[in-house]
Amino acid sequence: MNGVQAGSFPLFQVGGISVRLHWSWLVVAAIELNTRTNEYSSAFWNLAEYLTLFGIVLLHEFGHALVCRQVGGRANQIVLWPLGGIAYVNPPPRPGAVLWSIAAGPLVNVFLVPLTLGCFLIGSVLGWRESLPDVNHYLLTVVVMNISLLVFNLLPVYPLDGGQILQALLWFVVGQARSLMIVSVIGIIAGGSLVLLALAVRGFWLGLIAAFVVLRAISGFQQARILQRLAQMPRHEDLVCPFCGRSPIKGDFWTCHICHQRFDTFEHRAVCPNCSERFPVTACPECGQRHPFEQWFPARRADTCSG
Repeated sequence: MNGVQAGSFPLFQVGGISVRLHWSWLVVAAIELNTRTNEYSSAFWNLAEYLTLFGIVLLHEFGHALVCRQVGGRANQIVLWPLGGIAYVNPPPRPGAVLWSIAAGPLVNVFLVPLTLGCFLIGSVLGWRESLPDVNHYLLTVVVMNISLLVFNLLPVYPLDGGQILQALLWFVVGQARSLMIVSVIGIIAGGSLVLLALAVRGFWLGLIAAFVVLRAISGFQQARILQRLAQMPRHEDLVCPFCGRSPIKGDFWTCHICHQRFDTFEHRAVCPNCSERFPVTACPECGQRHPFEQWFPARRADTCSG
């Protein structure tokens, strides 16, 4: 588990997708609710507004997860935390699959625009501004929150959805590694600019978001460099990963857990050359998925099946 996952606890599960809540969400929620200006006649509406915000975020993340599954990927967990939500999606490493998995989140917000705006307009026609001012203000706030989340997520800054969509589009043209490097550099520059702005205006939340963007963009840049090195390495052209469809790289990248001998599992047919330990599953060094060795079928068979 990474830091966000490790500090979270389970809430519920839908369709095999576990929804978790980070402990810091509760702390920030308490602070936010206690420091909000009293725009309603009852504190209940402040709570409803805050929960609705994260309800929209949760729907957004489910959009990512469900479409990722539809394109053949894996998505089993969503974590809510103070900066929003994180859907742990692992689409097949193809630009089209990644594009749809990422675009699905903002598309949920697009779908919610007419629904939320329609509810507000209906209330306006029924005169709720005068008769039910709390309801009217709540509905307007929901419209603004949803549109704001949509616009923010579509900014072409990695790791925001807009930046990842840009990366998937560039992937079609310049490949995975170069596209990730381009958007990561954009993210580092944009995030660094936001850090300076946050320091100038003393904006805590802006600074926190900026720091998140910079750290994730740096991580993306490092991943892009690894992908560039992997692309130049020799491969077992007669085998392909059942998940990502790539031929595995040649080299001693696997370690026997019995004798700790490093070896090329494909060269030795998943048997340690030192102690003869047999491994029932083999992990792909690029996508990380594990499969029985016999499922690493010949590339020519994969071509035949896909045709």
